[in-house]
Amino acid sequence: MGSRYGGLKQLDGVGPHGETIMDYSIYDAMRAGFGKVVFVIRHDFEDAFREKILSKYQGHIPVEVVFQSVDALPEGYTVPEGRTKPWGTNHAVMMGESAIEEPFAVINADDFYGRDAFDVMAGFLAGVGKESDGRYCMVAFELGNTMTEAGSVSRGVCTVDECGHLTDVVERTSIAFTPAGEIEYTDKEGNSGRLMAHMPVSMNLWGFTPDYFRYSRREFVRFLNKHIERAGSEFFIPSVVDKLVKNGEATVDVLSTKSRWFGVTYPEDRDKVVASLAALHNAGEYPDKLF
Repeated sequence: MGSRYGGLKQLDGVGPHGETIMDYSIYDAMRAGFGKVVFVIRHDFEDAFREKILSKYQGHIPVEVVFQSVDALPEGYTVPEGRTKPWGTNHAVMMGESAIEEPFAVINADDFYGRDAFDVMAGFLAGVGKESDGRYCMVAFELGNTMTEAGSVSRGVCTVDECGHLTDVVERTSIAFTPAGEIEYTDKEGNSGRLMAHMPVSMNLWGFTPDYFRYSRREFVRFLNKHIERAGSEFFIPSVVDKLVKNGEATVDVLSTKSRWFGVTYPEDRDKVVASLAALHNAGEYPDKLF
C-alpha cells in the first residue's frame, strides 16, 4: 500500500534506467534458476501494473498474476463492516495456490535482497521435491543491517538452534533506533524491549513447498475465528511458520547470506537506495539494463 512511503513504492524507478527494486529481485531469481514469477496484487492496481511492469518481462520469464482482496475468505466468513485493510502477508501468499505446484520462494516486492540471497534460496529448494511436507527455509539478515533512521520497521525476530533450524519467530511491528543508537521495539500494549543488532530477522524471503498452502488454509480459519472482528488484525507469514515449527509439523532451515538488504520504507530512504544500486551497476554486479 505504501502508506508510510507516500505511494506505490513497488513501481518507483530507483535504478539508473528507472528499474524498480522488484526488477532486481526477478533478475537475481532468474540467474539463480527460478523459472516462473507469480505476482500478488490488488485488483485496482492491475492496469498500471500490466502496463508498467509485466510487459518488460515478456520473453524473459513466464509470469502469472493473482489477486489479493479483503473478501477472499473461506466459505461461511464475511468481511466485517468497515474493514478495508488486507489480511496480511500470509493471506497474500495463499492467493498464489492456484498458480504454484512446485517449491517456491516468497519475497516482498519492495525489498532488495541481493544476488547471493537468491542463490542460497535456490540451492535449498533445488534439493527438496514438490511432494516434501514441512521442509522449509528462510534467508536471514542481521537486524542492524535492516534498519532505517527514518522511522520504525516491522521484522520477524528469529531464534535459531545449534542445527541451524528456526525455533521461534516473533513479528515485531514497531522497531526503531533510540536516541542513544540502540534498537528497541514497542508492542501493542505499549511495552518496550531491547533487541541486539546481530539478531537474525526475517525479511519475508521464505522457501516453501506446496503443502504450505494446506497448512495456511487451516491456520487462516483459526486466525479468523479469533481475530476477524479486530480492526487491523493481520495474518502474518512468521506467525504461521512459528506455529508449524512449534507443533512439530515443519522444520525451517535458516540460511545465511553475504547479501546486504536495503529497502524504501520511507521517502527518506530513497536516495540511499538509488546510490546503492548505482554502485552495484558500476561494480559490474548488474548489466547496464536488466531487461
